[in-house]
Amino acid sequence: MARIMMLIVMLLSGTATSQLPEFTQQYRQRLGGAIDALEEILADFNRDAARHGLTPAEAIARQKSSVDPFIRSRGDSMLNAEIRLSRLKLQRAELETAGPLDRMIIFARGFDPTLAQATATDYEPAVPVTPAGFASAGVGALGGLLVMRLLIGVARVGRRKRPVRE
Repeated sequence: MARIMMLIVMLLSGTATSQLPEFTQQYRQRLGGAIDALEEILADFNRDAARHGLTPAEAIARQKSSVDPFIRSRGDSMLNAEIRLSRLKLQRAELETAGPLDRMIIFARGFDPTLAQATATDYEPAVPVTPAGFASAGVGALGGLLVMRLLIGVARVGRRKRPVRE
């Protein structure tokens, strides 16, 4: 029975982790769209600032010093958009030059939570027929095997009879 459970856990964990390369690929596609959208928003903001004789930094500073709480929060939003755009562009550059296995590590190390959630919402599983998919499935299966071995070991320790002291 334990071997069957171990095999089931290995298959499930291997199948789940085999999807990481495809999830990373779909995340990369959304990453490009997010960068395009942020660039468009910031370009509009920069044009508006220039039209009023301000640099983007001056326009944000003016918004952040406003007595109007809405205008202050818009200044924070624009600053956060600039920071997020820089972070996303850096991640895209890293992903573009990385190999398939390294992409999963780069994703795990610094994914954008909003983008990852949107990717997960629309995620479509794929058959892992790439070397990265097989490697990822193997790591997941090994992880499942280790978890089951640990659980079985813990269960056995609890069932061992302790010698009765006289």
